[in-house]
Amino acid sequence: MSRQPKIVMIGGGTGLPVILRGLRKRNVDITAIVTVADDGGSSGVIRDYINVVPPGDIRNALVALSNLPKLEKDIFQYRFKSDDQFFSGHAIGNLIIAALSEMNGDNIFEAIQQLSAMLKVDGYVYPASNTPLTLNAKFSDGSTLAGESEISAAGKTIKKVWVTAIDDSKPQAVPEVIDAILDADQIVLGPGSLFTSILPNLMINNVGQAVLQSKAEVVYICNIMTQKGETEHFTDAQHVRVLHEHLHQKFINTVLVNTEPVPDDYMDRQKYDEYLDQVKHDFNGLRAEGCRVITDNFLKLKDHGVFHNGNQVVEELMQLIGRPHSWVD
Repeated sequence: MSRQPKIVMIGGGTGLPVILRGLRKRNVDITAIVTVADDGGSSGVIRDYINVVPPGDIRNALVALSNLPKLEKDIFQYRFKSDDQFFSGHAIGNLIIAALSEMNGDNIFEAIQQLSAMLKVDGYVYPASNTPLTLNAKFSDGSTLAGESEISAAGKTIKKVWVTAIDDSKPQAVPEVIDAILDADQIVLGPGSLFTSILPNLMINNVGQAVLQSKAEVVYICNIMTQKGETEHFTDAQHVRVLHEHLHQKFINTVLVNTEPVPDDYMDRQKYDEYLDQVKHDFNGLRAEGCRVITDNFLKLKDHGVFHNGNQVVEELMQLIGRPHSWVD
């Protein structure tokens, strides 16, 4: 390709910035579309006091693509200590995002574009919606709950999720988000929580429809570990099946699957208490979903936690650019 390949990443949580940092080193045009249905931590507290899209995942994506020196990024990421009663637990970047949004008449999209220029962001960071959204879930027992943190803490099997706008409007992404998806060469989902980081974006009607209409290869980076309250006992094929069921179509072309075992007793179960067991493999199930399956050692062990190796994942994404994306046995 003579022009830079256009890669759109859709997600949230801690996995998205890992891949963004790796992509920033490559000759690609990056757009990160970030979930705005988070109601936990500092983001949730800010959202409760002022009507602003929760900024935490957006903040992390901005820093991952920023060309500022480390000290300036560290200041933006600094989180006040819990014994500081006034600012307890807040990240400075979250406060700046909230302030810029307010200065722009609660236009979070415009605020993030201004902040992207200030942070010398190499690429684009777009909130999935310009208004705060609430994540809703229906469980296998028929009950429903609203709010990401409540859903994750319920300890029930999730049947389906959807998003609603807190101002009762129909959730929509701004045109720039849709244009980026339709113009992409590759759309990457994950890594991240299936029900609370990836699906909230796809459940915004025009986002999900744009992904289905796009001619880009859709790549899903499957999680390495199952997650408490979300994907307990899930195989890799079940992750994909849930995505397909929510959009009523088999739209994922390629799945990246880690096959490296996590060493026994490596994980700090207290620190990473949301993770359960390693995702089991069901390659026949993945092929039944119409996916090309790419397996490799995508594992990175760090601080007694389990993560994706961003550089290894990015290497595979770059290999996929330009290849035909129909599944071949």
